[in-house]
Amino acid sequence: MYYSRLKMLGVLGVCLIGLVLCVPNFFKNPTSALPWHQVHLGLDLKGGSYLLLQLDTDTLKHDRLQSLEGQIRQSLIAKQLGFIGIKRDDAAGTVSFLPRGESERDAAKKVLASIPQAVPDEFTVGEEDKRLTLSLKAEAVKQRAREAVTRSIEIVRRRIDSTGAIDPGIAREGDDRIVLELPGISDPERIKELLGTTARMTFHLMAPNPTIQVPGSTMLPTPDGRGKLAVMDQIEVDGANLSDAAATMSDGKWAVHIKFDNKGADDFARITTANVGKPFAIVLDGKIITDPVINSPITGGTGEITGNFTARTASDLALLLRAGALPAPLSVIEQRTIGPSLGEASIHAGMISLAAGFVLVVIFMLLFYGRFGLYADWALLANLVLMLAILSLFEATLTLPGMAGILLTLGMAVDANILINERIREEVARGRAPLQALQVGFERATSTIIDSNATAFLAHVMLFVFGTGAVRNFALTITIGIVTTLFTTLVLSRLLIIRWYAHTRPKELPV
Repeated sequence: MYYSRLKMLGVLGVCLIGLVLCVPNFFKNPTSALPWHQVHLGLDLKGGSYLLLQLDTDTLKHDRLQSLEGQIRQSLIAKQLGFIGIKRDDAAGTVSFLPRGESERDAAKKVLASIPQAVPDEFTVGEEDKRLTLSLKAEAVKQRAREAVTRSIEIVRRRIDSTGAIDPGIAREGDDRIVLELPGISDPERIKELLGTTARMTFHLMAPNPTIQVPGSTMLPTPDGRGKLAVMDQIEVDGANLSDAAATMSDGKWAVHIKFDNKGADDFARITTANVGKPFAIVLDGKIITDPVINSPITGGTGEITGNFTARTASDLALLLRAGALPAPLSVIEQRTIGPSLGEASIHAGMISLAAGFVLVVIFMLLFYGRFGLYADWALLANLVLMLAILSLFEATLTLPGMAGILLTLGMAVDANILINERIREEVARGRAPLQALQVGFERATSTIIDSNATAFLAHVMLFVFGTGAVRNFALTITIGIVTTLFTTLVLSRLLIIRWYAHTRPKELPV
């Protein structure tokens, strides 16, 4: 029950720092000369846009089958095995072919079985109408879709962060959907453009005669109106090996400067060295950006993409390439816009409920516990200030569920003060002297308060870890509130009571 001067100054210093950290939240544009931090308002308070994105699993399946078809061709040729009528069926999820002869059937089966599988038990090898068939399993396709959504979330986050959006909410929904919340953005068209672009860049050799399609090639459109050109399906250099991209000026025109990592640089040097004098296609999302002729080997690991770029299109392409390519296209299947007026109404309603709850708690404590209730009210106010200070320090996002969590925390803090005051009353009723009643009351209440708050803390930490969206925000404010409640109840309120007792030395406690 003794507070040294240093301990007392430390407690008051924590409260003062909390008060200072809260100040920037009451100004729209606090001075930039100081490292101010503010609480960000969520979508339901500030207004903004809500987008529900869906991954195109059909494209994911098509790309995998196309890759398997290329692997089958290369593997059979490497083993000097012939094949007739190789074809891909995207709907059935199969790649099939007819062996050149019955004597090569068993060897061709072994080649199919030796092809690497991206996920465990991804496909099966069988026969149908004398054709050897490689079939993707439905569960393997679902697993690849789940993994693709996980990768897409990180790529979407990098793309959104590059636009300057403040604290966007990005979460998975189901196996193939992503929920995107953008507070403060009422016109998300540019965001939709960035997310609607897969940004998968690949580098291919052109067919011997680019105007004629040959087996193992695909006709792709060109941006300059020349129609379609035949591009070999085999990917010589993958854009996933890009390490950097930036918009730049080249000969008075906008271009995108690219840089490869070690593997990409080696692949680029190999293909340009072996194909000097041949056209080389740079393909982005199924369209040819440019098809330059390889004049000389490029061994530096850098290159430049030219085209009809503007400053914005060059910057956006560089941004997309830096963020990485989506494993499959994302489409917007639901879009909602929440106006700022609705957000202001939510803030107003939330503040009224918070103020009403606080005032009722203050009145209750004053009526039932007198002076000790007044000290509990001061500790409650400090609790609210410290919660807002911690949220500001970490620039957390506050939503309506978060405001509900703050109000619930105030109720939990009052419970702790009521427990202490009731314990002190019990000790007074047993005839203990005032100082002894204070000491024993705090000692017996402390263990109970810590135990109850510790279990609540662990429960809400689990909610924060495994929850999403509104659940996480609710759990965050409750978790922070539990920490501040323990400080204000067991340290600050005790300090106030002890300082009062030291100055007055009452013969009876007003509790």
